[in-house]
Amino acid sequence: MRNFDELSEREILALAVSNEEEDSRIYADIADGLRENYPSSAKVFAEMAAEENEHRRRLLDLFVSKFGEHIPLVRRQDIRGYIPQKPIWQMGPLRIDAVRARVHDMERSAGRFYRQALTRSSDASIRKLLGDLAEVEDRHDQVASHLEEEVLTPGARETEEEGARRRFILQIIQPGLVGLMDGSVSTLAPVFAAAFATHVSWNAFVVGLAASIGAGISMGFAEALADDGKLSGRGAPLLRGAVCGLMTMAGGIGHTLPFLIPSFWTATVVAVCVVVVELLAIAWVQWRYMDTPPLSAAAKVMVGGALVFAAGVLIGSS
Repeated sequence: MRNFDELSEREILALAVSNEEEDSRIYADIADGLRENYPSSAKVFAEMAAEENEHRRRLLDLFVSKFGEHIPLVRRQDIRGYIPQKPIWQMGPLRIDAVRARVHDMERSAGRFYRQALTRSSDASIRKLLGDLAEVEDRHDQVASHLEEEVLTPGARETEEEGARRRFILQIIQPGLVGLMDGSVSTLAPVFAAAFATHVSWNAFVVGLAASIGAGISMGFAEALADDGKLSGRGAPLLRGAVCGLMTMAGGIGHTLPFLIPSFWTATVVAVCVVVVELLAIAWVQWRYMDTPPLSAAAKVMVGGALVFAAGVLIGSS
């Protein structure tokens, strides 16, 4: 690797060409990655890719006029102190806020590069172009904002946000809620049956731990194998399965952990309180994301939880 101060004017221009080409391809990749879910934002980044291509063309014309047809391959990663740009394909799935933050960082970095390159050149035409590009990159955040104002109208932005919310519900909230409900409710019966059958906290803990882990694995596989998400829009099956499985296990572990308390009745009271909190959390998620009336959601989960709890206590006490 070499220091930036060691580069000649020819190498600095070659690096500028390489940077603009890479940035243009990054913007094009962003546009392609956002086109399905964020079509209006994709158009903004496609426009920015085109502008970076124009910068590259101007740099190429100047390089050819000064140094000839051959352009040496000088890249960011060859210069000491530069941080290589992370490829867009490693960022999937793309989140629109993260993408916009990434773009702002790229533009600030480009502006710093041209200002630094300006100090290394004595040729008037090179200095002029580098200075012009530095100003352009400094203004690029404003250009991006202007493009967003033109393309991302309130209606388009609202449509994109609603689509993002729907995908979040389908891919994260829905499988997580199914898992939490299954883990919180279905494990009540075995945990409290073991507790009231033996009156030994440790026995209830072991049964609850086994039931929670087993239910988590089962629900995770069931959700992952339900569909591939292509037609339903529910996203990657592995992600849904992981979310569902982990939330199922968490729902069962919550009221299992209190049985680590040696005193049986103390552990039971604490476990019942945890169950109430779990059921209220389920009702809150249903109200917050599924538009279920709060009283209706609370009543449903409380009745269901109470029936399963009662079944476990009756079976364990018999």
